[in-house]
Amino acid sequence: MCDDSGSADTALTAPRPAEGPAVDPVTLPEVDEVTITTLVDNVFDGLLPSGGAVTRPSLGRTGHVPAPQFSSGWTVPGLRAEHGFSALVTARRGDQSTTVLFDTGVSPDGLAVNAGFLELGLADVQGVVLSHGHFDHTGGFPGLARLRGRSGLPLTVHPAVWTRRRLAPPGGAPFEMPTLSRAALEQEGFQVIERRQPSLLAGGSILITGEVDRTTEFERGMPPPHQAWDGTAWRPDALVIDDQALVINVRGQGLVVVTGCGHAGVVNIVRQARRLTGVDRLHALIGGFHLSGPAFEPIIEPTVAALTELAPALIVPGHCTGWRAQHALERALPDAWLQASVGSRYRLAAA
Repeated sequence: MCDDSGSADTALTAPRPAEGPAVDPVTLPEVDEVTITTLVDNVFDGLLPSGGAVTRPSLGRTGHVPAPQFSSGWTVPGLRAEHGFSALVTARRGDQSTTVLFDTGVSPDGLAVNAGFLELGLADVQGVVLSHGHFDHTGGFPGLARLRGRSGLPLTVHPAVWTRRRLAPPGGAPFEMPTLSRAALEQEGFQVIERRQPSLLAGGSILITGEVDRTTEFERGMPPPHQAWDGTAWRPDALVIDDQALVINVRGQGLVVVTGCGHAGVVNIVRQARRLTGVDRLHALIGGFHLSGPAFEPIIEPTVAALTELAPALIVPGHCTGWRAQHALERALPDAWLQASVGSRYRLAAA
């Protein structure tokens, strides 16, 4: 959930501090190409042009739906934009490809509707990875199951993904978020794999960061109204310890990092990716940066400064990044920044 506003004790446990080189380095093989297609995001703009690394779905290219108010009896819909995130990620090395679904969006059918309009059957998906347990990243499983049937897909999550959480603003009524059910997912045929540590997905070309070390001074996590249930009481849950990201190493270019919300701090996440892999160069950063709202706007400036120093070739802030941060990033990185939009396909090839 991307707002200012749980069961396991693990949800309240801080990750280890990070200093110096990784004690658990990961050899992440270089790939020839990675493609990232946004299936769920907060914005859809059918007038955005394609060009360079991005291909956009234009109006008129998303099929027909019945509409009796028109003389033709049909109209052309846009893609569905929702407060959530989901991306289809494919890494290719030679003639071998690995395709995973990273998060599933917020509504039960949003992911499936957009995949249908984009003519993506998702038959090649080899697994699902969740960035964290908030419901705007975990809501689309019914649509995915409908598209694929009881497929037995592996589902990789942090153990704290099942944590009960709520938003309890001062003076307002608490809102307990929907909590993901392991039993329900297993009943649908998903094979749940819990991992805290960094791990490589099948094929070895996509890294899941696991728990992210919090090393910056300014990325301090969620404010006190964001709470988790520890088994006896609601406690502030600043860390969202289950937050994790995907990392791909493109040959001759550097790291591509895909975030869900970036609750760990987007700079912390990039630092973790560089530290784990030993690859210093950040080629692309795509996903939610969680810089929206009064609690996070104060850290826009140091975040933008840190990302500017990293000098990615492509930066696509989406979902919970917020308009103030978007403007700041576009000003600081005008040649790298691209507007996020549902259905956009980013292709990043080896040098």
